[in-house]
Amino acid sequence: MCALFRRELRRWSKPRGNALLERFNHPAQVVVTGFVVTILTGTLLLSLPVATTDAGSASLVEALFTATSAVCVTGLVVVDVETHWSTFGELVILGLVQVGGLGLMTLATLFAILLSGRLGLRARMAAQVETKTLRMTDVRRVVRRVVIFSLACEAAVAVVLTARLIIGYGESPGRAAYLGVFHGISAFNNAGFTLWPDSLVRFAADPWIILTVCAAVIVGGLGFPVVFELARDWRRPAGWSILTRVTLAATAALLAGGTLMLSVAEWNNPGTLGALPESDRMPSGFMMAVMPRSGGLSSVDTSQMLPESWLVTDVLMFIGGGSAGTAGGIKVTTFGLLGFVLWAEMRGEARVNVGHRRLPDGTQRQAISIVLLGIGMVTAGTFTLLAMTSHTLDRVLFEVVSAFGTVGLSTGITAELPPAGQVLLVVLMFVGRIGPLTFATALALRERTRRYELPEERPIVG
Repeated sequence: MCALFRRELRRWSKPRGNALLERFNHPAQVVVTGFVVTILTGTLLLSLPVATTDAGSASLVEALFTATSAVCVTGLVVVDVETHWSTFGELVILGLVQVGGLGLMTLATLFAILLSGRLGLRARMAAQVETKTLRMTDVRRVVRRVVIFSLACEAAVAVVLTARLIIGYGESPGRAAYLGVFHGISAFNNAGFTLWPDSLVRFAADPWIILTVCAAVIVGGLGFPVVFELARDWRRPAGWSILTRVTLAATAALLAGGTLMLSVAEWNNPGTLGALPESDRMPSGFMMAVMPRSGGLSSVDTSQMLPESWLVTDVLMFIGGGSAGTAGGIKVTTFGLLGFVLWAEMRGEARVNVGHRRLPDGTQRQAISIVLLGIGMVTAGTFTLLAMTSHTLDRVLFEVVSAFGTVGLSTGITAELPPAGQVLLVVLMFVGRIGPLTFATALALRERTRRYELPEERPIVG
């Protein structure tokens, strides 16, 4: 049996057209390295004179910040996309968003399948890290479905936006198609990039555009495993997995609670919802709750929101969307599972149960680790930016959480930050995209397994 396993391991580990993926000892290192290479490539392309509308080229910080924001599907910008970047630059940004949204390892796995028809063991492990596939044997099938589903959703959103821009706003078919495709890809991938300087504020009273974009952000942010399970077993909710149940319940609760709190807080604010007719305030309030999932687009001026609304948005941005989707944050699954852990502890139960299933101890530790790493990153980033600038705590915290959660909403201070502060946001976007736990794992030189157990001692907690 052991000899057979060793033969199979050598056979699957043999390089077959994907030598780059085979050079690393841990799949998380492949994910990190792949994103770094993609960001550097995008930075190089955006540094070319042809990428800007001006005679010169973009500065290194501008190119690096924009490339990182695109690959990490964030949407924070230091220059206006439409006026600063040429059509070539916009297409580079769009391509980086597409690569970042699908996941670099998803694309790498697809290309390896097309070129060789066979994956090495480590290549399959790398794809599993990015797509969050539960079984190694599912990688090929999942990757194909992810790509097809993503392109289909983006195309559907692009068609609706294109038709609306032609019919309702008199755009030429060519321009409308370009805008529709750009914003369709940006919305589904939760990227937050827009070719309008006011984001979607000009469309605040247009439910065709607002609700279409919100639907794209929600579907893209649910996570591919949840979407596929719903498509397969939507008639049998009793058989749904813990992932699907927790994701849907937490998403619904956050959307409902966020819509209520933000709408009430901003209802009479003349800088946001108060400037709209009452019939249009609730759709925009709903959009204000949807976009912190990682969407980054907005139908109101975020810089004019009240401090209490910024705080609510901070919480929503930190939590983010579903696992294995295009959204960022610590993920609603992590947030929901920690709620069950807290509930079990309050009831004095030895095990954490979700429905009729028991939650493994390893999953609980992973959820706690992700939250603590996220809090640490946000705290360190906020402290550093406060030391660099004279901006207030609420604005700096908002910007840091937006970068870490790969959201893209801004209070308007990103472009005003010094280059060192913008580079700090680059680091936060990068860590937020690949995940704090994946990033920390990739930095580990090797994994150690303790072959013995130490005596137990229970300290006083609290």
